[in-house]
Amino acid sequence: MGTLYICATPIGNLEDVSIRLLKTLRQVDIIACEDTRQTAKLLQRYRIKARTVSYHRFNLRSREAQLIEYLRSGQDVALVSDAGMPAISDPGTELVQKVIQEGMAVVVIPGPSALISALAISGLDTTRFVFEGFLPAKTGQRRERLASLVDEDRTIVFYESPHRLLDTLRDIEQVLGERRIAAARELTKKFEEVVRGTVLEVLEYFTANPPRGEFTLVLEGKSASAEPVSEEDLLEEVEALIARGVEKKEAFKIKAREYGLSKRYIYKLYLNKTDK
Repeated sequence: MGTLYICATPIGNLEDVSIRLLKTLRQVDIIACEDTRQTAKLLQRYRIKARTVSYHRFNLRSREAQLIEYLRSGQDVALVSDAGMPAISDPGTELVQKVIQEGMAVVVIPGPSALISALAISGLDTTRFVFEGFLPAKTGQRRERLASLVDEDRTIVFYESPHRLLDTLRDIEQVLGERRIAAARELTKKFEEVVRGTVLEVLEYFTANPPRGEFTLVLEGKSASAEPVSEEDLLEEVEALIARGVEKKEAFKIKAREYGLSKRYIYKLYLNKTDK
């Protein structure tokens, strides 16, 4: 029987290929692509002539059955996504599972990864991290998912599209509070950019500079040193800062970062008290 090769492809710069990847793409019988037009750019760049078929979220079931038959007949199949590693926030998981169930060989060809690249360049803790992929598109579901991460002390990595970036950053600030974050876009490409700062600082930047390209967000986990604080004590500490000459906005920001809370939450508490 044939072998299924899981092939990581460049996430932007086509020079980020390995000799092993090129060798594999040249020798397999079929290349299953998330988008044949996107893969064609890579194949043309390295003068690889190969038979390609589409394999994406709209034809998973029918195509998986076909690919299994190819493998049963002794043909080797390479699985590629538009960028990075297949089966990681991209099609492929079900195919790999079925091939394994059939007792056929699966081989991985490692390579570029937006997840690992963004984590490495973020400047945040890389000792332990959790990958959440894409957050839900609907606001309520997205906030619910974020709420489940309130006590997560590991660094958290998300993928996000440019048209949802601002909403996602607002929800992160409201649900998880002021934390450090790195927003990486267009990694390995000509206009690669990594914006680092607090969630609000990054939100302000991309409000002024409309986001473009796919994003990988690397978010600081909950601080282990952040002790629970009562609303009364929190407001006393805020008022103490203001009494020392710290501007209100800055005082809210300082305490939000210290306790891992939303600056907006502290602002509302302060308003409620001063209105009484």
